[in-house]
Amino acid sequence: MKKIFFYTPIIFLIVATTLTKNSTKKLDNEIFQLKENISILEDRYELILLDYSILTSPKKLMQYQQFYFEDKFAQKKLENLNTIEILNNKLKITKMVKIDEWIKSPFPKFL
Repeated sequence: MKKIFFYTPIIFLIVATTLTKNSTKKLDNEIFQLKENISILEDRYELILLDYSILTSPKKLMQYQQFYFEDKFAQKKLENLNTIEILNNKLKITKMVKIDEWIKSPFPKFL
């Protein structure tokens, strides 16, 4: 009888310790996954913020163009641009159309 009173609390403590250890391990894994997801999202946020800050200002773009490319680029009008497509080993050159003209056309072609 004394043995039952002695071993029962020990077995109970072992089971309780095992359950506690398993649940904390699961929580640690969930915390790790959440931290990883947060770090990935923070990296994406920083890249998007960088893109936004660089590309939102035409003045900045002109500064970058002058700094990095100097006189390698020339400004062109949209009417002077063409598209080139390769269809069945033949080149098809089509003129770029302004948005206003494209919308006014009877059957606008969608991209």
